[in-house]
Amino acid sequence: MPSKSSQVPVSVYDVPVADRKTRPIAELMTIATGNAVTAAVPDAGTRDDPDRKTRYRVWDLHTSLHCSIIGTCLTQAELVRLLRRLKVEGVDTASDHDLHMLGVLLAARPKEGAKLLQKVLDKRHSLAIKRFAKARNLDELAALWREALNGGDIPGAYWAILTHPVSSDKLTRRVFGDVHMLSHLVGATNRADIHRLRELEQQNTALVEKIDSQQKRLRGDLAERDETIRGLRNLLARKTDDERRLTARANGASNLLEVVHELERRLDEEIARRQAAENNVAFVSAAYEDANRNREAAESERDALRREMAAIESQLDAVLQPEDDPPSNQVDLSGMTVLYVGGRAKQVPQLRALVERVNGQFLHHDGGLEDSAALLPGLVSRAHIAVFPVDCVSHNAVTSVKRFCEQLGRPYVPIRTSSLSCLLSALATLPHGSFIPTLQ
Repeated sequence: MPSKSSQVPVSVYDVPVADRKTRPIAELMTIATGNAVTAAVPDAGTRDDPDRKTRYRVWDLHTSLHCSIIGTCLTQAELVRLLRRLKVEGVDTASDHDLHMLGVLLAARPKEGAKLLQKVLDKRHSLAIKRFAKARNLDELAALWREALNGGDIPGAYWAILTHPVSSDKLTRRVFGDVHMLSHLVGATNRADIHRLRELEQQNTALVEKIDSQQKRLRGDLAERDETIRGLRNLLARKTDDERRLTARANGASNLLEVVHELERRLDEEIARRQAAENNVAFVSAAYEDANRNREAAESERDALRREMAAIESQLDAVLQPEDDPPSNQVDLSGMTVLYVGGRAKQVPQLRALVERVNGQFLHHDGGLEDSAALLPGLVSRAHIAVFPVDCVSHNAVTSVKRFCEQLGRPYVPIRTSSLSCLLSALATLPHGSFIPTLQ
């Protein structure tokens, strides 16, 4: 059985769980860091045990794996819920790094919370554990890992293979390295898109909350309107009774006319109040429709970002594939010439490198900032397809590109932004290899 780390911060986790209620998380971190001690433990040994039948537990694994397990196999929200169940004070105000550090420390302590951590991880990744349980040897395990890596199902597969009884030290080092490098690739490529996606999700949540609030107010206004209508009906009924009584008491035409005028005045007041209530309902309904449109626009942009991220992840899969086994979904322009109109000057070298990397040729026109607009017809005639980012190109340049493309029979593709991910997503949707427009 693999050993735990020789450096064990014991001060925090030797305190019973029930006694930690009043200690803030910052104090727990200080105690854990300042009072680390060296415990005498046996050698790490080996995981190559062909006779083992049961899965490894998280505290059985070497502590060098705990950081990647907490960061890869648990979401931040799940880690927060786990620490709350362990009655750790200050969880709601702690930084993400402090929470991550507590999770890593917790993984090596079965008596103070690692058992609960094991249950949470097993429950979250139960499907992956069942799938990997079918593997009877290292080759089958490695094949399942490659399948999960290519499919992007990393967290569950990583946990299942680390705790599998057949897993070896060599295979553990391999999957650890794959996860480590994948985090670099994904972080470097998708950082801006992930940040934008989080912003959109936050905006979507805010819009949903706003819509819920407006719906509550609308229901309240509708109930108030119905109550007003009922009151008007009752008032009209009383006025009718009053009119009958006044009519019965009226001795002459003048007295009857005054009664009628008084009733008409009261009725006009009630009608005015009802109209005001209906106007208020119309205003709230218009605000609700506007909020719905904003939410739909945000969801549309979110979906576009997800499609772009899927295209990027598909190309990352291509990067991770062996050179002698290229993936079928890798973008290949097969010599197509792409004209890029607009964009930012500092991005042109990166755009050119991207197009050339996928076996294409790159032409660029800045949309009239420095390049002459008279160059556009010639560039369109040399290109198989024209692309322009709608957020970084002039209206006149877009109009000219569309007109020249229609005249010369060239397709054009407007993209959402001038980012590399948007261009890659657009290129991934082209009919590569099977159709290249003939240049006239």
